[in-house]
Amino acid sequence: MDSPDADPPVKYGDITAAARILRGVAVRTPLLENKALNEQAGGRLFFKPEPLQITGSFKFRGAYNHISQLDEAARKNGVIAYSSGNHAQGVAAAAYYCNAPALIVMPEDAPQVKKQGTASWGAEIVTYDRWGDEPRETIAARLAEERGLAMVRPYDDRLIMAGQGTTGLEIVEQLAERELAPTRVLVPCGGGGLTAGVATAVKHHCPDCAVHTVEPMGFDDTAHSIAGQSRQGNEAGGNSFCDALLAPEPGELTFEVNRCLCSGGLVVSDDEVAAAMAAAFAHLKLVVEPGGAVALAAALTGKEDLSEGITVVVLSGGNVDPALFADVLEQS
Repeated sequence: MDSPDADPPVKYGDITAAARILRGVAVRTPLLENKALNEQAGGRLFFKPEPLQITGSFKFRGAYNHISQLDEAARKNGVIAYSSGNHAQGVAAAAYYCNAPALIVMPEDAPQVKKQGTASWGAEIVTYDRWGDEPRETIAARLAEERGLAMVRPYDDRLIMAGQGTTGLEIVEQLAERELAPTRVLVPCGGGGLTAGVATAVKHHCPDCAVHTVEPMGFDDTAHSIAGQSRQGNEAGGNSFCDALLAPEPGELTFEVNRCLCSGGLVVSDDEVAAAMAAAFAHLKLVVEPGGAVALAAALTGKEDLSEGITVVVLSGGNVDPALFADVLEQS
């Protein structure tokens, strides 16, 4: 996307095509508003609750869009993915609906609820050391070659980004039903696939809408990369309980989109995220996982002035271990 003539990694037409494929399969999650949260944030907010999606996160959208378009032979052989949990579950569920075997490479320290959710859809799980010498991509590539499996990448893939982009398409449509349009959208960001899809869909209809990535402190690689207009990785040694957002650097394809369409990146602390999780439970009656609550955390802590216009906050997932969630509520 270095010039106006460059072909973007994902186009608006890819997203509308994905919407047709997902119609009647994925959940068209609602758009929620809450008086108490509006008052706390100092503006008018709407919330897109992807914890209500199949498998409890937006990841099912992209996974189904990809796997459903594989040819019959590829589906019969099976698919493979690497993920800390939400993409794992999305691929496992999409493979189930498409009658394809699934093998998922997951970190040993992935939340138990995400491992259980992945296994419940019939997927085989291979674990690895997240902090070890062999990257997950290498492990998955080796297994894919050994077993003849089709790789379903978590974000650097046109069909994945397009599927995630249906979240943004729904946001625009649902606001239009209220005769409203978004002024800004806050999106949780790991590898950047959700952001790329949402930004592509939203800015097609609302070019002046500002799209902001939101990341946990210490893993704000996309914020730094957007500011510097080049891909930058995270410094070693960081830690966060936002397990869904710990990508080491922005995706190559996703960053091509996000550096052009995003207005900037916001960063939140784990304590701010925990408070947002408690607020979502108290006011929206939703269970939101740490990585899924970062955009709400940014809204409630004044990381951006939300006093003017309409702000949409994407709540990207709700797969959190019960013990951790109970501890967050107890401490808040």
